[in-house]
Amino acid sequence: MEFSAEMIAGLIGGTVVGDPKTAVNNFARIEEGKPGCISFLANPKYEHYVYTTESSIILVNDTFTPTQEIKATLIKVPNAREAVAKLITIYDSMKPKKTGIDSTAYIDPTAKVGENVYLGPFVAIGPHAEVGDGCVLHPHATVGERAKIGTNTVMYSNSVVYHDCIVGNNCILHAGCVIGADGFGFEPTENGYEKIPQIGNAILEDNVEVGANSCVDRAVMGSTIIRKGVKLDNLVQIGHNCEVGSHTVMSAQVGVAGSTKIGEWCMFGGQAGISGHATIANRTMAGAQSGIPNTIKKEGTAIQGSPAIEARNFWKSSAIFKNLPDMWSDMNQMKKEIKALKEALEAKS
Repeated sequence: MEFSAEMIAGLIGGTVVGDPKTAVNNFARIEEGKPGCISFLANPKYEHYVYTTESSIILVNDTFTPTQEIKATLIKVPNAREAVAKLITIYDSMKPKKTGIDSTAYIDPTAKVGENVYLGPFVAIGPHAEVGDGCVLHPHATVGERAKIGTNTVMYSNSVVYHDCIVGNNCILHAGCVIGADGFGFEPTENGYEKIPQIGNAILEDNVEVGANSCVDRAVMGSTIIRKGVKLDNLVQIGHNCEVGSHTVMSAQVGVAGSTKIGEWCMFGGQAGISGHATIANRTMAGAQSGIPNTIKKEGTAIQGSPAIEARNFWKSSAIFKNLPDMWSDMNQMKKEIKALKEALEAKS
């Protein structure tokens, strides 16, 4: 597929600076640009590549003013990063969609499978399960008994939706992720830990994406709920009976202990951990490796550290922490000097 600069500008509401007939058929990072590719500039640190890249078209912000001659055709837009994301989405949607059911796929006679679906080799659909129209299930994806998958959802290889769980429309489950495994529920007894049956389920609302090898545990009773638009990176763990608010995002290796309620539009950096039974306010931002031991009540709070504290205080404390050895040495020296002064004063008296 090939697109001209004027066609692209029309799709994203941009203004062409240069030859409107310039054509491209692929994307490239600006530092790796090649003829026939489109790149973008959003970070000023990469501006020098604008003047050297071989890309044919570059998306730039409206505010960009070149300081040297540019060989490429520019398309100016209000936000270059958003524009390229929109273009990639359009490009991806134009790719032919897989359909058909492989001969090795297993569909229980009581299951319901919609129209225009793709079921790859060794896909398994359990008893009374439902798979909606337009779904794409790659090899070895598994849908458990009575589980329901909405329309246009994609399950990559070896992803699993356990029995009774529900996945909404337009979701993406990456390879190896597990929706609805048992929550970590055990009762200590004299003879060891007795398993507490996890008889609830897990629910993913529409437009949720779950990364590779991530897990959303089923509830003890009731439901673990991932609200619409949530994006979970790879290796994320959501414990039983949690609720994650709409449009919240979590980077790799975030862990959320059971019965925690997280608000909307929150952001969690890699390896952040949240203790059980906490409530996290809307739009909370937690930096990487934050350890959150209890409830956060104020919306829009930015935190860092373990145990997590307000982000500005954390950075101030970090600046002091690295100077502690010198401060300790200075303090000991001052103690010696104070002691010597006291002894001198006592001797005079």
